[in-house]
Amino acid sequence: MASSKTNLTGSRAKELAAIKKEITKIDRAFLPAIKSLEPCTFGLVKPKLSQYQSLIRAVIAQQVSTAAARTITGRLEAKCAGSITAERVGALSLKQLQSVGLTGAKVRTISELTSAALSGEINFRKFAKMSDDEIIQELVPLFGIGRWTVEMFLIFHLGRLDVWPIGDLAVRRGWDNLHGNSEPIKPKEIQRLGEQFIGMRSVVAWYCWRAS
Repeated sequence: MASSKTNLTGSRAKELAAIKKEITKIDRAFLPAIKSLEPCTFGLVKPKLSQYQSLIRAVIAQQVSTAAARTITGRLEAKCAGSITAERVGALSLKQLQSVGLTGAKVRTISELTSAALSGEINFRKFAKMSDDEIIQELVPLFGIGRWTVEMFLIFHLGRLDVWPIGDLAVRRGWDNLHGNSEPIKPKEIQRLGEQFIGMRSVVAWYCWRAS
């Protein structure tokens, strides 16, 4: 088992190395960032969180600072006896969820996501065999789960390599910084420019984030 995991990690490391070379061939503006910034690690480390926990954290992180998200997550963990699971969250009242610092909208989102997980409406075990678009279509109908939230889940939890989160301001800002743009790039334009990186757009996004 350990050997199998090592082989998978080694394969992904080689894949990321090849992707970085290809990115710089396509667009030399990324060369300084790839040489000097923190290397992309998508898929190299097994997530410590369950898929459910990762989505809950993504919801908590919506439109709040990193520090605030960390505080709210800690409070929710305390309410759940140290571990955020669908069963433990499902046992909490709406008032208890609000007491950790969640907005009413986020309470509804977490409640609906939890209900879907407990009922089997959302079957996380299927995600490994589903495409990015299929997972987006599965999750976005839930209240408060937008495309950005699912994109972060695809990139940071599932390690998918071709997600292009053009709605993320930091990605666009990083692109501008790398290319010396005097005017902020528009989502439609960065969407078009991203097409040259199809198959590796998550890695491009990583370096845009680091350069933002």
